[in-house]
Amino acid sequence: MSGYAVARLDEIDEVSDGRCPFRPVRHHFGIAAFGVNAWTGRSAGDRIINEHHEAQPHDSKEELYLVQQGRAAFEPDGGRLDAPAGTFVFVRPGVKRTAFAEEPGTTIVAVGGVPGKAYEAFGWEIWAPFQPLFQAGEYAEVANRGRDAIEAEPQYAGPLYNLACCESLAGRPGDAIEHLRRSIELSEVFRDHANGDPDFDAIRDEPAFKELMAG
Repeated sequence: MSGYAVARLDEIDEVSDGRCPFRPVRHHFGIAAFGVNAWTGRSAGDRIINEHHEAQPHDSKEELYLVQQGRAAFEPDGGRLDAPAGTFVFVRPGVKRTAFAEEPGTTIVAVGGVPGKAYEAFGWEIWAPFQPLFQAGEYAEVANRGRDAIEAEPQYAGPLYNLACCESLAGRPGDAIEHLRRSIELSEVFRDHANGDPDFDAIRDEPAFKELMAG
């Protein structure tokens, strides 16, 4: 097996969760040490980076953005920053940020991680296509369509957890508990999530669920 890999940006297919499409660079290469993705605005004025602040207690990332081509306008904490090609923009956790294309074809590459913690891939690249259905309340549809894709990438705890949420909401307790169990085996953080997640209220009294929560 080769010790390196090479890909052009346009060789990495875009993925969308219903917001700004992105190219899953980290997942494409199987990177385990840090997160890295890329976004391209097709037209001037397109939003490239979804507005977010990375302030969750369990997932407060530092992010470094590079304008790889074109020209972008970043809006950190409501300000405005002009960023032509070759510009780095570093944003700390808790700072609300978004970015727009100022020229057609503007591309931004983002690298991120949580300070002081080993990187843990959520697997959002796998879950993203099902997020619009989840938000629309089509839980059984997500469970039906998402199971094969999610089980094909068993190294990611996040999609397994979200699949379990859908199965619980769709009235499939056995499937929900099994996928939740596999998620927790990969990452203990999801045991805490499930304890307070109303998506599991329908199965909270199941003996197998109580056993999972007890650890």
